[in-house]
Amino acid sequence: MTSESDVLMKEYIKMVTDMIVLCATLALSLSFWMISIAISSYYGTLRPVSPWRWLFSILVPLMLTARGMKRQSLSYSGALGALLVGFVLTMANYSFFSALLAFFITSTKLTRWGGAHKRKLDAEYKEGGQRNWIQVFCNGGVPTELALLYMIEVGPGEMAIDFSRQYTASWMCLSLLGALACSCGDTWASEVGPVLSQSQPRLITTWKEVPAGTNGGVTTVGLVASFLGGLVVGGAYYATQLLLVNDLDLVNPQWPIVAYGGAAGLLGSLLDSFLGAHMQYSGYDASIGKVVSYQSATTRRICGKPILDNNAVNLFSSVLVALVLPGLAWGLWPR
Repeated sequence: MTSESDVLMKEYIKMVTDMIVLCATLALSLSFWMISIAISSYYGTLRPVSPWRWLFSILVPLMLTARGMKRQSLSYSGALGALLVGFVLTMANYSFFSALLAFFITSTKLTRWGGAHKRKLDAEYKEGGQRNWIQVFCNGGVPTELALLYMIEVGPGEMAIDFSRQYTASWMCLSLLGALACSCGDTWASEVGPVLSQSQPRLITTWKEVPAGTNGGVTTVGLVASFLGGLVVGGAYYATQLLLVNDLDLVNPQWPIVAYGGAAGLLGSLLDSFLGAHMQYSGYDASIGKVVSYQSATTRRICGKPILDNNAVNLFSSVLVALVLPGLAWGLWPR
């Protein structure tokens, strides 16, 4: 009897929590709409957000995060974080949403792919790669901040990347795209490399062979996968530009967005490996026959120091790509 009451209580608490989250998110989305109308009325410069836009911005991320929880791709805290990230990016720019969606779907699929092989290599392997709120914000925190800055700069809506017309906003768009492509490229490299690579990884700092799973280890297959992952994110962004942005023939070419995404994916993976080789501890634990991130009596050090964990390395990599790569794009963008 007690067990049945506990189950009912847990279901009730979960239902109430879901209702609170839904109401809070709806209130947040509605507040964006009301604030945008107030600012537009006061200054006469920003266009108000369409109610259809905020409705799409809440319902689609809500459905995607619910599906992610159901398939155990997201923990409960991860789903709340993903809901916030998805809402902000979708409200700001549908191209941001497309890039985020490409990252989320492909990364989730690849995380599940080859699970039996990855379980043999990774001491911390999780079935389905369930991500918590820390992992979500380390990958999505930088894009979320940039999306908020973008809305402050030009308001919600889609725009072409053109430094001559919208310098700051174009920089923000490329920074956001670079951060997402960086995270996607690193994920693709981590998920594809160990399964498909026929050769041992090499440590990026010394180029010596290291066991699979070593932080800082790279393979040719992994680097190609990181470039392709970035291309997918850039391609999703570019496709949305073609569909939703008017008068593209009057602005600078937009096709470099795809190449930019690929470059960000590759650069992000290299940065992640370089930081991991120096600032993440990797050791071989003879008792379990796997590479681990902790020190023990049975562990032989391979490389790195226990300064950062994987989440912090992902965050630093995305920040560096978001800061550096738009400047290079500005210099090389065809006009």
